[in-house]
Amino acid sequence: MSAPGPLWQTFLRFLAPLMLSNALQSLFGTVSNVYLGQMIGVNALAAVSVFFPVFFFLFAFVMGLSTGATVLIGQAFGAGKHGKIKSVVGTTLAVGMLLSISVGLIGGLFSRQLMMLLATPADILDQASRYARIMLLTMPLGFVFLLMTAMIRGVGDAVTPLLALALSTVIGLILTPILIRSEVGITSPAWAAAISNAVTLIILAVYLLRKKHALAPDIALLRHVRLNRALLGQILGIGLPSAVGMVVMAIAELVLLGLVNGYGSDATAAYGAVNQVMGYTQFTAMSISIAVSILGAQAVGGGDRTRLDGIVRTGLAFNLVLTGGLVALIYLAPRAVLGLFITDGAVLDLAKELLFIALWSSVPFGMATVFSGAMRAAGVALTPMLLAIFAIVVIELPSAVILSRAIGLEGVWAAYPIVFCAMFVLQMGYYLLVWRKRAIQRLI
Repeated sequence: MSAPGPLWQTFLRFLAPLMLSNALQSLFGTVSNVYLGQMIGVNALAAVSVFFPVFFFLFAFVMGLSTGATVLIGQAFGAGKHGKIKSVVGTTLAVGMLLSISVGLIGGLFSRQLMMLLATPADILDQASRYARIMLLTMPLGFVFLLMTAMIRGVGDAVTPLLALALSTVIGLILTPILIRSEVGITSPAWAAAISNAVTLIILAVYLLRKKHALAPDIALLRHVRLNRALLGQILGIGLPSAVGMVVMAIAELVLLGLVNGYGSDATAAYGAVNQVMGYTQFTAMSISIAVSILGAQAVGGGDRTRLDGIVRTGLAFNLVLTGGLVALIYLAPRAVLGLFITDGAVLDLAKELLFIALWSSVPFGMATVFSGAMRAAGVALTPMLLAIFAIVVIELPSAVILSRAIGLEGVWAAYPIVFCAMFVLQMGYYLLVWRKRAIQRLI
């Protein structure tokens, strides 16, 4: 994405709508949980929270797929090879739909067994199973929506995805309380999300066609919705390591959730509330990483190594200011923030204590993702993934188990800052000492 003026201004012009987009994605889940907690009760919040690691697990696949596609789209855009863009988009959509339909059918049939595997407390098992079933069955709509909005950013357009997410969020937030009052119950947010995604996809398609957008679903694009083996190999070469890395994080979340569930449904509810709050700080950090990856891919496509280095420095600075600033604001009023999700005083006190332990670690998490995002922009995703897995398997999980036995529930949450600091050191070390000394070459 080329533009006159300082790099930080170009970065900010792309980052601002991207951050708003990610905030809107978090907002729907957050407000939906507020509705559930306030209108149904703390058990409803706990039941939905149990599904969070499963959602993250599935989200990892679609994000990995979109990451590989977006890097290739960005490189093609930066190199001026616009004819390659539709081929990448078509192949990505074909894989995404095949994967999501399979996940939806299998997951929908075995949702209760899945919740039981997560050691869901007996008093919320039925609610959690119903919520999981609807979320999984409607997953294809969510997958396609996320893929399209992510790939549109690859050509430097962060505004259109923002508009689409804004529309989807508004529809979902209007529908959720209506459905709850209509006695749909705990599945209301899942149904609201499915309806809002379907409506928004239709409107987005019409909008892109009228604007003659590079990713408009015209006849040319539809002809490319098939499995192109060469492109699929390139997409997966970047996206699969990214997805595996996120999946390992999701598996780690499952392990941590199992530890948390052992302390009862109050601990599970506190887990859900703290994860919602940390989601905002981590999505801020991830937005910066995505901006680094997309703008970096365009720089790689144009053969501009100096600009790529500048994008990394800018990403680090924005992470300190934005992610760090948001963390500081939450620390100033933790009870007010957590009180949006929790009405029970004892659960609120517990959540506040856990938030203080873990929240600050979003900053080193963000710094680590800036370095991995820059390497991914050049098509290098395997080594950053292996470093992340090493930190999770060798550092995070043993720390959580050992510390939980030593000091209780707080020990589980202490594993977050430990692993995120380790990731930061590992990713930065590899970037500076190894990767930066190598030549870069575009893939498409």
